[in-house]
Amino acid sequence: MEQVKDLENTEIPEINFDEFEATCYDQWKEQAIIALKGADFDKSMFTKTYEGITLNPIYLPEDLEKLTHPQTYPAQASNLRGAHASGYISKPWIIAQQCDAKSLAEANAVLKRELLKGTTAVSFVLDTASRKGIDAPEALDVEFADKGVSVSTLADLEVILKDINLVQQDLALYAGASNIALLAAIAAFAEKQGFDTHKLTGAVAADPIGELASSGTLARSLDEYYDEMAHSIAWAEEHAPNLKTVIIDTDVYHNAGGNDVQEIGYAMSTAVTYIKAMLLRGISIEAFCKHVRFHFSIGANFFMEIAKLRSVKMIWSQIVQSFAGSKAAEKIDLFVSTSTFCQTAYDPYVNVLRAATQSFSAVIGGIDGMFIKPFDHVIRPSDEFSRRIARNVQIMLQHEFNLIQPIDPAGGSWYLEPLTNQLTEKAWAKFQELEAQGGILEALQTSKIHSDLTSILADRFKKLAMRSDRAVGNNMYPNMTEVPLTVEPVNYPELKAQRITSLEVNAKNRDNAMAQALLKEISDCDASEVGTLVTLAIKAMLVGATAGELNQALTGSNHKQPTVEAIAAHRWTENYEEMRKRTETFKATTGENYTIFLSNMGPIPQHKARAEFVTSFMQVAAFDVIGNDGFPTVDEAVQAVLASKADATIICSTDATYPDLAPELTRKLKAANSKIKVFLAGAPSKELKELCDAAGMDDYISVRSNCYETLVRMQKERGMF
Repeated sequence: MEQVKDLENTEIPEINFDEFEATCYDQWKEQAIIALKGADFDKSMFTKTYEGITLNPIYLPEDLEKLTHPQTYPAQASNLRGAHASGYISKPWIIAQQCDAKSLAEANAVLKRELLKGTTAVSFVLDTASRKGIDAPEALDVEFADKGVSVSTLADLEVILKDINLVQQDLALYAGASNIALLAAIAAFAEKQGFDTHKLTGAVAADPIGELASSGTLARSLDEYYDEMAHSIAWAEEHAPNLKTVIIDTDVYHNAGGNDVQEIGYAMSTAVTYIKAMLLRGISIEAFCKHVRFHFSIGANFFMEIAKLRSVKMIWSQIVQSFAGSKAAEKIDLFVSTSTFCQTAYDPYVNVLRAATQSFSAVIGGIDGMFIKPFDHVIRPSDEFSRRIARNVQIMLQHEFNLIQPIDPAGGSWYLEPLTNQLTEKAWAKFQELEAQGGILEALQTSKIHSDLTSILADRFKKLAMRSDRAVGNNMYPNMTEVPLTVEPVNYPELKAQRITSLEVNAKNRDNAMAQALLKEISDCDASEVGTLVTLAIKAMLVGATAGELNQALTGSNHKQPTVEAIAAHRWTENYEEMRKRTETFKATTGENYTIFLSNMGPIPQHKARAEFVTSFMQVAAFDVIGNDGFPTVDEAVQAVLASKADATIICSTDATYPDLAPELTRKLKAANSKIKVFLAGAPSKELKELCDAAGMDDYISVRSNCYETLVRMQKERGMF
């Protein structure tokens, strides 16, 4: 007790850091060179990103000296810092977890469950047919209920939204190239439920250029879609001022492998194209900015993705200023999703970790809403468990990690501020390049965008092939005990039959004459009377018209379809997944596999590191690898390899022992069985390679090897394809 009192009375000395000597970059570099043990400093310590930005090994206070944007305040100037002036304290970001159910009733059940457990937006996915404005009877089988639910009528929407209060929740709905039918259905639902559309918040949005880029064609000309866009904005301005009706979605470019510079550049060129089209139709810059939302996917580079979101805000602010928009108009509505491109079908639970880092980047970057894709997103329709994990990541970020407290955690970072500036300059240059070439549409029509995206995608695939980029469970550290996720079969014919029956009932029960009259009026609607089209569509929905009929009325007979080369969606590990699946199929049909025996030489410490390396290397293709604790002599190793009847063997030991072991072991194996493949673990010296080549060595497996090409070649040799 006396000791405690003594401590209370002890004066705490002033803390300072005088005992530490100030260091400079040159001193740090000197120590770094020593630590590299002869490796080239510039090659080892500077990292070039897919955006063409070279990252420094260390950042210092002087890296901020010439930058002005870090001196701004939250929600001021370019709106760079934070999503709002007070951060998320009074208004957390919207948790917009999507429902990908395939039936109306299931969609309703999932939505209610999500909202009960923490989701704060009503968000369901339309199938491809519905996004194209096609009812179930006319829908192609591959486009019906493929990604979500088929919705055609107000009655359908009433099933999905049963017992859901839209006044209390945001909307986060994507309609495709046109949102007239879905927007009208939402408004009609509000009228029947007796609440004012002025209370609607969120988005019921369309993106015709995004749809054109992903599908390659549209049902109508872009001018007609621009007319519809103007109608939706004008209607929302008067009847639903807090509702977004336009979205600029960069997923088509992200999922093609594009880098952040490209995503931002394409998004901003699309935005400018829409702004110009709306100004011609009497929609002001203020009205457009009020009703537009941007959507980006968040990729794997943690700091680059933070910089991307901050950069987007700066560039958007500059563009709005150039159109004489107000400060309020400069405020961007920024929604994000975790990346489909970065998700993997093998070892899918690692997708949870990917989503965690990606969503963390998003929050630090300052967003208005987010959808975290469940870990099984690329494998199957999500189940309750995967949806719960995805939803809870957001809830934990808000309430357990307290990320609603800091306003701009990235502000003032010696690294992130210069990175934001570099990315902004490059993205602005990309945007200017597009505009000089005629804009986003010209770049799509000439396939300039396609070639640029293909170049980046090829680079990503190459780095995965060489394993300089790592996808856990796919090109590195495969889980050979993995049990594939169960994919429940979907009875698509039955689902389609149910939808057709419901539409037949709808046709019998409605006032068909009134419906047809309204559809004729919609078809004849004057595009210059902005806002009237949505009002007519609402009336049509209320009397039982379908989305497909509305689409037909809008299309007419003299439509001109724009056509471009569709931008294909990819995932970064798709080549490795295809390769592994090929082995698994071969094994399932023949009962055989490519078998590799490890010729581990000497005691465990002598061969362990390389044995583990090549085991993981070969298991990436799901090949069978036979290990052991090592052989004391070459003859014993030869006997074991031959007895195993393996297709190949890999010699594993140290550089010091290889000259005495590898050539002899290779010669004896080839003499006994000329068909067996012999590999060496490691990159040999010139002299050793000459000896091994002369003995008949087939290949060398090292960190410099092209993993993907090596394994595909082995599959071909084994007759797997």
